[in-house]
Amino acid sequence: MTALPIRHPVRILGIDPGLRRTGWGVIEAEGNRLVYVACGSVEPPEGLPLSSRLLAIHEGLASVLSHHQPMEAAVEQTFVNKDGVATLKLGQARGVAMLAPAMFGITVAEYAPNQVKKTVVGAGHADKNQIAVMLKILLPKAEPPSADAADALAVAITHAHHRQSAALRLKVVGI
Repeated sequence: MTALPIRHPVRILGIDPGLRRTGWGVIEAEGNRLVYVACGSVEPPEGLPLSSRLLAIHEGLASVLSHHQPMEAAVEQTFVNKDGVATLKLGQARGVAMLAPAMFGITVAEYAPNQVKKTVVGAGHADKNQIAVMLKILLPKAEPPSADAADALAVAITHAHHRQSAALRLKVVGI
């Protein structure tokens, strides 16, 4: 008789990047079981220059990383909209959101917004209300204070469901 492998919970940080509010959510995944840990958002003061806002996002995420000590992280990809300047600025916030976990030695996965919605709700064009309803089912103890925190939890859930295939892709590429 062979012993079954012991599963250890994996703590995952999900990040929904934004310049005004960067959402974050931490869950633990053990097999198919998901447990809510914490969520919130980093909100740089209004009126700061871009560089100071990016620094505030980095410091806020570094604090979350230090406090919750996730093993893996995932970030929502930026979609391109009609305003190129806004897209570039959001891309800078996303870069900071990817840099913070990397500085802690944590691999960062990326997921498209439609993939997050499809994983959590079952439809790639779900709205924020549908995500909130599914979060209550998947993480009953979660009470996200903002839509950004809810989106970050959805990113973490997506990573929990797709992490094995993401790890395999990185292995094939040789990372």
